[in-house]
This record gives sequence, structure tokens and C-alpha cells, in this order.
Amino acid sequence: MSAGLKVGAVVITMGNRPDELRALLDSVAKQDGERVEVVVVGNGSPVPDVPEGVRTLELPENLGIPGGRNVGIEAFGPSGRDVDILLFLDDDGLLPEHDTAELCRQAFAADPELGIISFRIADPDTGVTQRRHVPRLRASDPMRSSRVTTFLGGANAVRTQVLAEVGGLPDEFFYAHEETDLAWRALDAGWMIDYRSDMVLFHPTTAPSRHAVYHRMVARNRVWLARRNLPAPLVPVYLGVWLLLTLVRRPSRPALHAWFAGFREGWTTPCGARRPMRWRTVWKLTRLGRPPVI
Repeated sequence: MSAGLKVGAVVITMGNRPDELRALLDSVAKQDGERVEVVVVGNGSPVPDVPEGVRTLELPENLGIPGGRNVGIEAFGPSGRDVDILLFLDDDGLLPEHDTAELCRQAFAADPELGIISFRIADPDTGVTQRRHVPRLRASDPMRSSRVTTFLGGANAVRTQVLAEVGGLPDEFFYAHEETDLAWRALDAGWMIDYRSDMVLFHPTTAPSRHAVYHRMVARNRVWLARRNLPAPLVPVYLGVWLLLTLVRRPSRPALHAWFAGFREGWTTPCGARRPMRWRTVWKLTRLGRPPVI
């Protein structure tokens, strides 16, 4: 059943990790089954040398993570329709196993409701999976696969039918929470999301706060996420919970200042079209272990 499913891959790069990018592309080329067609998007930068057969696109400006990935999607036709499955992979990641693409084909062929798969991210030296890379509240056992309510942006597979039905990633987010925005829209349309511990992307252990804009955009996009997707009564609950969690984590004074600046920006700037999820989707998220208030 899986033999007929075509797989493509989108990789965005700032051009500053040529060795890691080459290793990733080599690992994609070694995947079992039909060849995975790859598009590398230079997000406001030239694309380093890539193997023959890999397509490249160079954008004149950095469109952010969702914007760059959306350009990669459209390189496979409108909403990626030239392929059945798209892999989204960080340019400093690596697929250590040769069967990941084939496992994706099998999973999507076996489950017509499955729309998105989130891979397990593991450090290449230690094999450790950070808790934040397990997309569920009960994250103590990263080796347990399960249904989930969101996914990891740089280590996933998406059925392109989902993109055709609910649209791509939100360009305006630039960085942070764009995956959850897409996940909530997909779940509201009836699709499901799986976290698969047997589908692994090696990626060096890093802290998300390494990005200079992290605290501001995390807060701004959290507000946008709620304004765009949640029923009105849940918006203040969701944002109130995250405000409390942020204070409990006791960030530094500069980080907290940036966070509150982003929080204000989230309320005072356009966030795109509002399409609140149905209450039955709220119940679905709750049954899956993560009600949309946290």
C-alpha cells in the first residue's frame, strides 16, 4: 500500500552550516524505497553546495521559519500536491536510520486519519531526547509513541492533503508556535497527529533561547495563537495559564521584559484570520491529554 506514496523533503537554511546540511542531505539520499525529492530554501542567504539532484531556492530576504517552509511546500506544486508526504527537517539534523521515509509511507497508508507525524529528536552523542522535544504533557518517557496535539517543526512528516485542506504554516509568526497553529487547524478538520519514537532525527542539544528574538516572539505568537484559534471563553484562560507559568519559571529581568513586550504586541497587532476551533475539537484535545488551556 505504501509503495505509491511519493515523499518530498523541505529544508530551510541560513547558509551558515554547510557541513551539517550536506550530512543531512546525504542521510535523506540513503533512505530506503523510492527516492525522496529534496528542496533546500536559502532563507535570505545563498544555499551552500548541495548534491546533484537537490533543488534549491534562494529568497532575497529571511521570511522566517514558517515563511521559508511555505515557499518549500509550494516548490512541490500548490500545497505540495506533486508529492503525498512532505518531510520538514532542520538543516543541522540528520536521519540516522535508512527506513524513516518508508516508515512514514507505511504509517500514512495504514491510517487514513493520520495527517502529521512528529519524529523523536535525539542528541547524536548521548542519544538523549530533551523533555521539550516530546510534544505532550506526559513527556517523561520519550520512547513511548502516542497520539499528540502538536508536533516538532524541524522533524516531522505532513500529508500534503492536510496542507491543501487547512493551509500552510502562518507566515506572520516568523518563529515560534507556528506548528501548533497548523496542528490545531488540522485537528479541527478531523486529522490526527502521532509522535513516533522509532522515527528519529539526530540534532545537537540546544536551548531555544539561543535565538535573540525568542522571548518576544514566544509571547507574541502565544497571544496570536489563542486569538486565531480558540473559542472566545478559552482565550483569557489559556493566556492566563501561560502568564503564570512564565512567572513561575523566573526568567531573567531582560527576558521577562522582552516577554511582556511580546505579550503586548500580540494584542495590539494583526494576527491573521480568526477561525476558532469547534468545541468538539476542544474535547478531542482534552481526550488526547492536552486541553487547549495549557
